[in-house]
Amino acid sequence: MALGSQAASVVVVGAGGLGCPALQYLGAAGIGRIGVIDHDHVELSNLGRQILHSEETVGMPKAESAAQALKRLNSHLVVDVITVAISAQNAMSLLEPYDIILDCTDNAPTRYLLSDTAVALGKPLVSGAAQKFEGQLCVYNLGDAGPCYRCLYPKPPAQDMVGTCEETGILGVVTGVIGNMQALETIRILTGLHDKKPTLLLFSALGSPQFRTIKLRSRKATCPACGTADDKSGIIQDTDYVQFCGGPRPDWEKRGLVNGEAGARVSSKVLEAALKSERSIHLLDVRPETEYGICQLGTSLNVPLNRLVANPYEYLPPEPLTEIYVVCRLGNDSQIAADALRSVCPNDRIGLVKDVVGGLRAWAREVDPAFPVY
Repeated sequence: MALGSQAASVVVVGAGGLGCPALQYLGAAGIGRIGVIDHDHVELSNLGRQILHSEETVGMPKAESAAQALKRLNSHLVVDVITVAISAQNAMSLLEPYDIILDCTDNAPTRYLLSDTAVALGKPLVSGAAQKFEGQLCVYNLGDAGPCYRCLYPKPPAQDMVGTCEETGILGVVTGVIGNMQALETIRILTGLHDKKPTLLLFSALGSPQFRTIKLRSRKATCPACGTADDKSGIIQDTDYVQFCGGPRPDWEKRGLVNGEAGARVSSKVLEAALKSERSIHLLDVRPETEYGICQLGTSLNVPLNRLVANPYEYLPPEPLTEIYVVCRLGNDSQIAADALRSVCPNDRIGLVKDVVGGLRAWAREVDPAFPVY
C-alpha cells in the first residue's frame, strides 16, 4: 500500500492518551480522511496526557473535542466523528471505509476485537499500549506473513492482572512517545516505506536504553483469526470479547472505596482529623517509590507494598499505643498492607491499624482539591 497523504484514510479507535498524539501528527501530515472513534467524555484528569483536549472541552465527547483540535490545525481535513462504542456488532461497518486502523485503546477485549476485524477486512492494525513508565508498539496483520494480536496472545491475561491508565497511573509523556510512534508507523505504511518485518517495540522511560526491538514470529497457521482455516467468517460475531477476556474488568477505584470491616477502614476526613490532632500517628504510604515521588502527604513514610508484606513486623512503630494509618493511590494496596501489619500485631494493637478508603484519590476529592491526581 502506497498512497499520497491526501488520498489516504485512517481510523483511530480511542481519543485518549495514545490517540491524541497520533491524531495530532496524522492531521499535521495531511492525511485526507481521519476517523475518530470514542464514546467517552473529556474529564479534567485527562488533560495531563490527552493533549488535544482542554479545559474548555471538559464534558465534551472526546471524539468531538479531538476533531475540533484537528480542524484548528488543518481546516481542510475531513474528520469523521464517531461517538458510539465499538463492538462486535458494528466494528466491521465502522472500520471498513479506512485504509489503516490504529488501536489506541487500553483494554484487552477491544484489542482482540480490533485485531480480528483488521484480519477480516485485510487491513493493517497499528497497536500501541502504555502503562506507568512503559509502552509498546506493534503493527499487526501487515503483509503476507504479519501476525495478528491473537497469534501472539492466544489467551488473554487475567483481568486482575491488567488495568487502565486511570487505574494504574501513567507518566503522560509515555503515551506521547507511543502515540507519536503509532503515527510514524502509519505514515511509513501509507508511503510504502515500511519494511513489513514483524517486530515489537518496547519503550521504558526509566530504562537504558529506552528503546528495544524484538523480532516476532510470522503468522501462526493454527491461529483462529488469521491462520489457514477455511472458514473464519464467524469469529467476530460469535465471540463475546468481554467474556473471552475473563468477564468485566475489575473497577479498582470502586474496590478501593469499599468500607470493609468497621474500624478497619477510615475515610480521608478521619485521616485529616488524626493528622491535625496531637495524637501519635504513624502514616505509611505503600505506593512504589516513583509514585511517591510525584506527590505525598508530608508526614508519611514511604514503604512500597512488596517490601512491607515481606517483613511487616519491621514497620510497626515502637510505641505501643501509636495509631497506624496506611494509604495508597486508590485504597486497594493499603488493605493488603494493613492486613499484613495486623497479622504481626499483638492482639491489643490490631485495632490501631487502619487504612484509608479510596486512598489519595479520595484525599484529593474530599480534603485537598489541589492535591495532584495522576
